[in-house]
Amino acid sequence: MSITLYLPKDAASLALGADRVARALQRSAQARGLDVTLVRTGSRGMLWLEPMLEVETPDGRIAYGPVRPGDVESLLDAGLPEGGAHRLRIGRPEDQPYFARQQRLTFGRCGVIDPASVESYRAHGGYRGLEAALAAGPAGTVEAVKASGLRGRGGAGFPTGIKWNTVMLAQAPQKYVVCNADEGDSGTFADRMLMEGDPLTLIEGMTIAAVAVGATRGYIYCRSEYPHAFAALETAIAAAERAGYLGADVMGSGHAFHLEARLGAGAYICGEETSLLESLEGKRGLVRAKPPIPALKGLFGQPTLVNNVLSFAAVPWILEHGGPAYAAYGMGRSLGTLPIQLAGNVKRGGLIETAFGLTLREVIEEFGGGTASGRPLRAVQVGGPLGAYFPESLLDTPLDYEAFAAKKGLLGHGGIVVFDDTVDLARQARFAFEFCAAESCGKCTPCRIGAVRGMETIDKVLAGESPRENLALVTDLCEVMTDGSLCAMGGLTPVPVMSALTHFPEDFSGRGAKLPLAAE
Repeated sequence: MSITLYLPKDAASLALGADRVARALQRSAQARGLDVTLVRTGSRGMLWLEPMLEVETPDGRIAYGPVRPGDVESLLDAGLPEGGAHRLRIGRPEDQPYFARQQRLTFGRCGVIDPASVESYRAHGGYRGLEAALAAGPAGTVEAVKASGLRGRGGAGFPTGIKWNTVMLAQAPQKYVVCNADEGDSGTFADRMLMEGDPLTLIEGMTIAAVAVGATRGYIYCRSEYPHAFAALETAIAAAERAGYLGADVMGSGHAFHLEARLGAGAYICGEETSLLESLEGKRGLVRAKPPIPALKGLFGQPTLVNNVLSFAAVPWILEHGGPAYAAYGMGRSLGTLPIQLAGNVKRGGLIETAFGLTLREVIEEFGGGTASGRPLRAVQVGGPLGAYFPESLLDTPLDYEAFAAKKGLLGHGGIVVFDDTVDLARQARFAFEFCAAESCGKCTPCRIGAVRGMETIDKVLAGESPRENLALVTDLCEVMTDGSLCAMGGLTPVPVMSALTHFPEDFSGRGAKLPLAAE
């Protein structure tokens, strides 16, 4: 009897010993004379259960986890090939409560398919979006993206269809499509999961974009800390080229699109699109002044479409099912689904893709199960290191761009980091300045100098040195950085600082003085 097993090989699973489990499975299968095919997949996103092993049965895939090498023999003894009972048996992954409220539009194949196989991708609906785009033509494709209400998933939330339309209408001998895969925000991992588990979705989305805007070359700028994602991208690009989905004649359509993956060098600032373009050109990653915008004058001075991994990856579903079908999910102006990344001090961290509108409380308590420490939750940071710290009283805020902006927060890339009551928000405020000081490109004074002065001034507060006067100085400094910085690096650094000051004044006033809050 042939047995098909599925085991993730994404970075999180590898860190938890997935390769050791794979070797144990192969040894035991050989010793027992079992005919086993082991398919290495991405993760489904239930990271507390990794490595999660699945077996193909007549009733569908049955999962077990978290599996350690020492569990392999007992799993086989318990009838693993038939999905037998075992203390690690989870059942069908899609039946688990964690998945019950999710809408997996973008991540539907992640953890299911072989990420290196075009055949596996096609068998699960891959490239239907590209077929629809070729049938619709450039204008029809752009209109579908507009109708979907898709907004940039990298953090800015700019309407994707408007950006595509701008590049489509631009007249130039050469156009480019660039994917910002420089995922550097704390608590975020959706880009990595998709690139490692379903890279062909990203490639298909970029190919659709190229056909729509008239680009013939594309680049995926992947952060240097993602070696497994980079390797998966290169393997998938080569497979797509061999199958005729990339190259001089995409699917026999006459459209040419050549795609390359490029590795960054560890600079957080290269997550900013113009700095990324500078780096792609072989220069130091410095932010460009705008205008001109990259859509008109981008890579090598040519019209360039720059989108995030999740923005491109949402497009195949939109083209296959139609823009209005995607817009039926979500709330207000935040349409479609949001891949939420839940991390920090939480019991069940992982990837949750659901329509916009869930509250922070629902995500943390119903999906995450509360804090891992069992202590009371005190703060939540959403949107990466430049996101606001929300107290428990704001946990009923829905995950929606406008709702977060109204609370002086930002949704960003959808990363949520949970803190219990042991966190010191004064030190977290200091970290925001420290992070900006280390990662600033240095081009503008408010960011380059302001972050250093901010860190020094917070240090004085922590030491109990004239806290009232120094906190007033921090407030003034934050205003200058917000209004005067060239990009969001310096412009958003005050967000975590001021949210800590506003919502957690006791962490600062305990150092010796009452705070000069805005209410005064």
